[in-house]
Amino acid sequence: MTGRRRAGLVFGGCIGAGVAVQARVNGELGERLGDGVAAAVISFGSGLLVVGAIVVLSARGRDGLRRVWDALRAGELRWWQLLGGLCGAFFVACQGLTVAAIGVTAFTVAVVAGQLTSSLLVDRVGLGPRGRTPVTLLRSVGAGLALVAVALSVAGRSGERGGLSVPEGLRGGPQLLLIVLPLVAGFGVAWQQAVNGRVGAVGGPRSATLANFATGLAGLLVVEAVVISGSGWPHGFPSAPWLYLGGVIGVVFIALAVLVVRWIGVLLLGLTSVAGQLLMSLALDVVAPTGAGVSTLAVIGCALTFVAVAIAARE
Repeated sequence: MTGRRRAGLVFGGCIGAGVAVQARVNGELGERLGDGVAAAVISFGSGLLVVGAIVVLSARGRDGLRRVWDALRAGELRWWQLLGGLCGAFFVACQGLTVAAIGVTAFTVAVVAGQLTSSLLVDRVGLGPRGRTPVTLLRSVGAGLALVAVALSVAGRSGERGGLSVPEGLRGGPQLLLIVLPLVAGFGVAWQQAVNGRVGAVGGPRSATLANFATGLAGLLVVEAVVISGSGWPHGFPSAPWLYLGGVIGVVFIALAVLVVRWIGVLLLGLTSVAGQLLMSLALDVVAPTGAGVSTLAVIGCALTFVAVAIAARE
């Protein structure tokens, strides 16, 4: 195993831990605002300011943007490969909408199931910078077992209701809906990693991260405009500084993912980030639980997901 591959595995775990922490931050902000989409807008907006400043002040960053533009004009990159941020926007919005209601652990298990399944498809089609990777039996079994883990987690939380960050139209609805949202978000994560990796291979991680946050913020602003027209402005903004760190955390793990996906591929990036997510999310739910807390079935679901990761990683 090469040094770059080892580093990719370690960084993949760090990316997953960052995702879990960001989920807690954005989920808490969404609950206090009473608007999970507004929390996502703040997260993406602050992230865009940070990465935008880095690109503007960096000669390498500006040169990367020029290379991306030239690749678009030459047809080496497609316009839709710059839209990975839309999946990230949906993912962050789901954090704000559901984490306070179902807990970080259930959110992570649902995302993991969607992410692993989508990673198989993305690698098979060859959307990522490493090209096509066949769908093998072990990889398929691992993804299927992850879906079973999600079912167990849902069963452990079937009698609970949503939190304050859930829009009025979703409150009182089936708890299954609050699991389906992050499951769908997980499907988009693998596609986001693949196309961001393609952009990063041309223009570097700075330009790919900038494109990610720019398109994500644009999508979230449209959604938030609809939410405001129906429900009004969110509640007063909380004063705790840590609630506004989600964007900075996102910049770090998105930039890392742009590099790592080129080293180890979409599926292995998903697998290593899963390990980091699960370890960190369980720690967060134990040390500082949200309203839903940790159930026995949720822990079993996480354990089964580790088994699924081990099976798929044998390939």
